[in-house]
Amino acid sequence: MRKLGIIGGMSWISTRAYYERINKFVQKRSAPMASPPLLIESLDYAPIAAAKNADDWDAIAATLIESGRRLESAGAEALVVAANAMHKVYDRLTEGVSIPVLHIADAVGQAMEDADCKSAALLGTRFVMTESFYRQRLVGHGVDLLPPDPGDVELVDGIIYKELMLGRVTRDAERALKTVITMKEKQGAQAIVLACTELELVVDTDANVLPVYDSTDIHCRAAADWILG
Repeated sequence: MRKLGIIGGMSWISTRAYYERINKFVQKRSAPMASPPLLIESLDYAPIAAAKNADDWDAIAATLIESGRRLESAGAEALVVAANAMHKVYDRLTEGVSIPVLHIADAVGQAMEDADCKSAALLGTRFVMTESFYRQRLVGHGVDLLPPDPGDVELVDGIIYKELMLGRVTRDAERALKTVITMKEKQGAQAIVLACTELELVVDTDANVLPVYDSTDIHCRAAADWILG
C-alpha cells in the first residue's frame, strides 16, 4: 500500500471521519487486519478561520503548503485535504509540493459522471456554493448546477460554521436542510452534492427525495483507491 498524507483540522470532526472511512474502505478490500499507512497533520483551525474571515487566502495557502511539505518530507506519496472550502487554494498547494494532491471535487464529479447525473444542487460553505473554484470542477464532468440561492447560502453557511464545526447537531438544522433539499428537487435538480465534510451530520444521505453525493465519503473512497494502487 502507498502512504497517504492528510491535511486536517478543518475541522477535526471531518478529519476524524476521513481517518475512520479510509481505514474501513481499505480493510474491506484488503486483508481483515490491514490498515492503511497514513500520515495526518491536524492543523489549528483558529488562525485559518481568522485568515478566511479577513479574506487572506495567501496566508491560508502558505499554511497548507507548509503542512503539505512536512507530510511529504515525512514520507507521504500523495495528499488529501480533508475539507472542501480549502480547495480554493488547491492550485497553489499543488505548485508547492512535488507529490499529487487528490482533488475532492474531481472525485465527486467523476462519481456523478459515472452515474450519468446531469443536474445537481451544490450545498456547502459560502465559498463553495458561490465561487467557481469548486463549481467548475463539477461542470467539467458534465454536471449542470443550479444557481446558488442567496437565502440558502446564508442558511447553510451559518449551520456549518455556527453549529457543525463546533460539534453541535440539532433537529432544527436537520429540518432546515431537508426543506432545502426538497425545494431543490422542485427546482429541477436530479441530485444533491454535499460539498461540506460536516453536512452529513444533519443530512441523511440514504433517506432524501434526491440522491445525495457525499463529498466526504466519495473523497475517502478515492483515497482508498489510490492507497491500494
